[in-house]
Amino acid sequence: MSEAQEAAASAVRVLVVEDDPVAADAHALYVGRVPGFTAVGAVHSLAGATRVLERTRVDLLLLDLTLPDGHGLRFARGLRASGHPVDVIVVTSARDLAVVRESVSLGVVQYVLKPFAFPTLRERLLRYAEFRATAGEAAGQGDVDRALAALRAPGPAELPKGLSAPTLDRVGALLRAAPEGLTAAGAAGAAGISRITARRYLEHLVDTGRADRTPRYGQVGRPELHYRWLAEAAGTGSVSKV
Repeated sequence: MSEAQEAAASAVRVLVVEDDPVAADAHALYVGRVPGFTAVGAVHSLAGATRVLERTRVDLLLLDLTLPDGHGLRFARGLRASGHPVDVIVVTSARDLAVVRESVSLGVVQYVLKPFAFPTLRERLLRYAEFRATAGEAAGQGDVDRALAALRAPGPAELPKGLSAPTLDRVGALLRAAPEGLTAAGAAGAAGISRITARRYLEHLVDTGRADRTPRYGQVGRPELHYRWLAEAAGTGSVSKV
């Protein structure tokens, strides 16, 4: 077996279960960009997920909760009851903490809020891989604690000096709500901040992969930069926490 074949055979095989085809394709693309993981497919219903699980090996589900033919947690409960060994990362916009508690009780290994950018999912997958790699018998409580700590999500990334999370959330929300994009001046007026400040926040969103910028040329003068929220970044709760 070649080195490439060995790597493919040892990769964590991930099935994306998401009713939005655009989001499903984006999430599968994200999975393929993380070393040690491969997306075996993207389906848009629980029935589709069942068919894939019956015919191929799947190690991990990226499972949405609101699907056209049922609730994701009921599906996860059924998998547990049948003894299926697949692990589950919930990917959802549901923010009800009762749902989070139920997810934990079913053995869900991570709970990721939509919308999110690639770095968020990459971090969760790498932590899952670290947890999955633990093997053997624990020498003591410390080994158990270290194994479980691998699944704990990191705290929010520290923002650059001078940026605040509430303002970043406000600018991000404005950009998501503007399909045609915004200029720094437009964002400044809508957010109630200066144009220079708005541009700093918009540039931060570009730097972190949640937005892009393109110059637009008018009749005279220098081109004006237009910022647009990236569709594939659509979904983490607070943009300041991605």
